[in-house]
Amino acid sequence: MLRTVTPPRRAMLGGLIAGGLLATTGAEAQRAAGRDYGRDAPPIRYPDPDVVVLDPKRFRAKLGNAAIRRVHTGLGWAEGPAWHPTGRFLIFSDIPNDECLRYLEEDQHVSRRFRSPSGFANGNTFDREGRQIALRHRHRDVVRYERDGQVTVLAARGPDGEFNAPNDAVVHPEDGSIWFTDPGYGALMDYEGQRHDTGSVRPFIKEAVYRIDAQSGAVTKLADQPFKPNGLCFSPDYKILYVADTGSSHYAEAKNQIWAYDVDGATIRNPRVFADMTLDGRSGLADGIRCDTEGNVWSSAGWVGEGYDGVHVFAPDGARIAQIRLPEICSNVCFGGSRRNILFMTASQSLYMLPVEARGAHFC
Repeated sequence: MLRTVTPPRRAMLGGLIAGGLLATTGAEAQRAAGRDYGRDAPPIRYPDPDVVVLDPKRFRAKLGNAAIRRVHTGLGWAEGPAWHPTGRFLIFSDIPNDECLRYLEEDQHVSRRFRSPSGFANGNTFDREGRQIALRHRHRDVVRYERDGQVTVLAARGPDGEFNAPNDAVVHPEDGSIWFTDPGYGALMDYEGQRHDTGSVRPFIKEAVYRIDAQSGAVTKLADQPFKPNGLCFSPDYKILYVADTGSSHYAEAKNQIWAYDVDGATIRNPRVFADMTLDGRSGLADGIRCDTEGNVWSSAGWVGEGYDGVHVFAPDGARIAQIRLPEICSNVCFGGSRRNILFMTASQSLYMLPVEARGAHFC
């Protein structure tokens, strides 16, 4: 849904840029549908028509003089962006090509084979000491890369048995515990891991959300209400855990939604629906999610088509307040940059970035 506005006077530009209130006309939106992201593409006229403000009172993160930019392309299925604040780099996965890549902030260069082979790793994050945590599809485990180059397996099984294929993770800064999901996609296909013909779409145990204790290494199961729990993130105060459910990929009864849980120490309770992914009668999957400092949830969105795929932003009450439209299915998001005000988006074959007037709530 787009607002049509009269082009503002030059004197008004600064305030509108800061407030993110510049919107697009119908003609501009139509032109945006055929946008060229190639190396020699013509520049985009500001404000970017593919950053769509649905609620200008609650979404103030749009910058009038910033545009979506494709940083890198040629990937198989991009996933798992994570920002390293002291190293000033972003890592992300190309699952089918069995590698982890790195984007350097100083020259915006992307290098391949940062981790290769990666074990068909999907999600990545960093712990409080800056060590990379990766969730490997092929090995169906959660690992940590040590400073000396060694790999430590943090968990390969939970209370119910060996994992399906861990997917995404976040680290709690107070105790260093690692919270992660196990939807099992990497065990359903060779393309993203290793297919196991168990006759089930699980494929081994019930899909669930888990926690690894940083001190004891004990693994506890936190929740299994989502059909296929995928991306997850904490609220800024760490009192709520959000979990994206992509279960409709394999379960007819599953709904495209984001769950919310109250965090109670090392457990979670009060499962409820935070947001529904239906927009204008069309519904897609929320995959990777992150919170900003105001409590808004930025969710990847995809598998619907033009005008839907990209990023959807939800206010703390679950209302959709903005969209970032991409020409590809978006799989995951991450705030990065020296001030955590750059939104990085892994989308199918590419990595995109967008400066925003918002900051990520967490350190990676």
